[in-house]
Amino acid sequence: MYERVEVVPAVDLHDGQVVQLVGGEKGTGKTYGDPVAAAERWVAAGAETLHLVDLDGAFDGKRANAAAVDAISAAVDVELQLGGGIRTAADASSLLEAGVSRVILGTAAIEQPDLVGQIDDRHPGSVVVSLDAKGGEVVVAGWTETTGLEPAAAASRFEAAGAGGILFTDVDVEGQLEGIRETPVRSVAAAVDIPVIASGGVATLADIEALRRAGASAVVVGTALYEGAFTLEAAQAAIEGL
Repeated sequence: MYERVEVVPAVDLHDGQVVQLVGGEKGTGKTYGDPVAAAERWVAAGAETLHLVDLDGAFDGKRANAAAVDAISAAVDVELQLGGGIRTAADASSLLEAGVSRVILGTAAIEQPDLVGQIDDRHPGSVVVSLDAKGGEVVVAGWTETTGLEPAAAASRFEAAGAGGILFTDVDVEGQLEGIRETPVRSVAAAVDIPVIASGGVATLADIEALRRAGASAVVVGTALYEGAFTLEAAQAAIEGL
């Protein structure tokens, strides 16, 4: 899935603009402008993968930023992983056949576990299951509904179901620039053999190094990059230096 350990810039989409939420709460955070400009900026800085999230789709269950995703796909030549509002195998196949490298399933995977295998059968290795955790419990529907699932156990289950990777987001620290929590990531990474993509709370280069030591194969970074806490080049150098 990743030829090397990567720092992956987040391009989270709301109403056609780039935003970064705080703690996963709808209506919080800050807007960072045009998605294509953001994508081009990160690719110029050396990004090999972009992490796209249709936040409207995540909250409402229906993709709402398809035009922005299409524009990004046309503008840059890097791998794209996309989540938010993907609810069916047909949705996933359409995106993968249109050039998206990986689809990220959250709510749909929890509600329809067989969907992971259905997509993987047709597009091997293309499904990343998103496990977003609040208070140590997986949440869905744009982080608004609890599931009773423990993240490490859920990760193991979805690996067996055909997931090619796990996206683990620590929602409690998402977007706050107050640092990461290493233990939950370490627990998820220890439970599976497939790549774990860590997200949430990165504020410093030390946070990125800690996530790598915890077993992450990739680290998604949003607010810290947009706010200039460090450069993408410095972040990639830090993670490769371990």
